[in-house]
Amino acid sequence: MSEARLREELCAIAADLFGRGLTHGSTGNISARTEDGGLLVSPTGSSFGRLDPARLARFDADGRHVDGDAPTKEMPLHAAFYETRAGAGAVVHLHSCHSVALSLLPAEDEGNWLPPLTPYSVMQLGKVRLLPYFLPGDPAMGDAVRGLAGRRSAVMLANHGPVVAGKNAQSAANAIEELEATARLALLTRGMPVRALDDAQVAQVVERFDVQWD
Repeated sequence: MSEARLREELCAIAADLFGRGLTHGSTGNISARTEDGGLLVSPTGSSFGRLDPARLARFDADGRHVDGDAPTKEMPLHAAFYETRAGAGAVVHLHSCHSVALSLLPAEDEGNWLPPLTPYSVMQLGKVRLLPYFLPGDPAMGDAVRGLAGRRSAVMLANHGPVVAGKNAQSAANAIEELEATARLALLTRGMPVRALDDAQVAQVVERFDVQWD
């Protein structure tokens, strides 16, 4: 995909997420690999509803900021996913309401934080790791992602929001929407006798769709 088209796509995806209330104000950030190995990144303090393709931060293949506005302060998160997941072509981070709300409640399993309520969260996300609270922009967030050694495509920052890496911007956006939808289901059914997928059903999904689940 040409850089001009990628710029337009990133802004269109961000505007769609914003328009449906999946992030708000100047929250959230998005990035994607360019054909030459560089990165396009949403600027710091920008709104997903009003991104300008011409003002996206541009990094070259060596990680130098070469054009556009200053990038999001959450660059440590984005960089960590690109460094540890060879197939990562895009990263999306939102402050989506239901996933943040679920992160405020006690977690049964921080290593597999999102309950397997439907096959689709398993298919698109694998296991989601709940990370502790960090000050926004803290480089330690990137260190925490690097500590997963590329084994997770999605993490949940406690009291903050989800971060998902995908092969391209649309797949990352689809996956983070699935995370938010599953978190909403978990909240709606909390305290009820839920019929979540059992271990055998999860194993079927993992095998059929070649999901990383270790």
